[in-house]
Amino acid sequence: MKFYFAPMEGITGYVFRNAHHACFPSVDRYYTPFISPNQNRPMSPKEKRDVLPENNRNIPLIPQILTNNATQFLQAAKVLADMGYEEVNLNLGCPSATVVTKGKGAGFLGEKEKLRTFLDEVYEYTPIPVSLKTRLGMCDPMEIVELLELFRPYPVKEWILHARIREDYYKYEPRLDAFEVAAKESPFPLCYNGDIFSVEDYERICQRFPQIQSVMLGRGLMANPALVRQIKGGNPCTKEEFLSFHNRICHGYEEIMSGDRNVLFKMKELWAYWESLFAGEDKRIKKIKKANSLAEYYAAVSILLEQADFASDIKKS
Repeated sequence: MKFYFAPMEGITGYVFRNAHHACFPSVDRYYTPFISPNQNRPMSPKEKRDVLPENNRNIPLIPQILTNNATQFLQAAKVLADMGYEEVNLNLGCPSATVVTKGKGAGFLGEKEKLRTFLDEVYEYTPIPVSLKTRLGMCDPMEIVELLELFRPYPVKEWILHARIREDYYKYEPRLDAFEVAAKESPFPLCYNGDIFSVEDYERICQRFPQIQSVMLGRGLMANPALVRQIKGGNPCTKEEFLSFHNRICHGYEEIMSGDRNVLFKMKELWAYWESLFAGEDKRIKKIKKANSLAEYYAAVSILLEQADFASDIKKS
């Protein structure tokens, strides 16, 4: 079984990836937050920095591209191939309204003939193999049947399938009956994605879908950075490991960002996931989120880690 870290926009950039891979080197692949090419350039300066090989040394990384324009996709893929990447991933899963209304991400799944034309061109001319990350469909989970037939003619490197439709966003239970259709019929290597928050969640998925060869974790791995290690039979995250992980990320942002405010914004965003490691510590975590300077922030984190209980065996709330 292979384990992938899902891309999370604004969160899992190279600073975060470097810290996680250094502290918890159990993940087989990381996927970048999506690159969004346009008619003027294949990627923005910020997107380019995120994928530069020198910013991702020794990290097994797959860049992800979000577009509904085949020419723009191929231009971005060419730049990535020239950097040395050997695979790119097409995002057909993002449920964000701003993405979907433009016919991109999961929204592209609702325009199947246009998607077919796009894939015809992409798979004919791509300089490197292309994998797909999709949902079951836009509105009906049984759209998966049509998607199977749509994708079947192409040399898809791997199919990462989030077991929800776009209309679900990240709510409700994963639609495992529909995922089973893909698990039984997919002609490509299939990766399961959706709501793996614990070792038990992982084991249930493996029991139901013994044919899958990989799983992608997002929110569960954000909340418990050692979750893959635990799935493999290793130890839970310790306070010392968490502090090292936290400090690597914070110092990394300090090196590339100017001013406390920008760094604090990035770090406070992470506590939406990390707070589940500290049950019953709402007041101390509130002080972290209210910190107005890095000195105040570090002090609040130090107090939390010194005085709080630490629970790393995360369960879904």
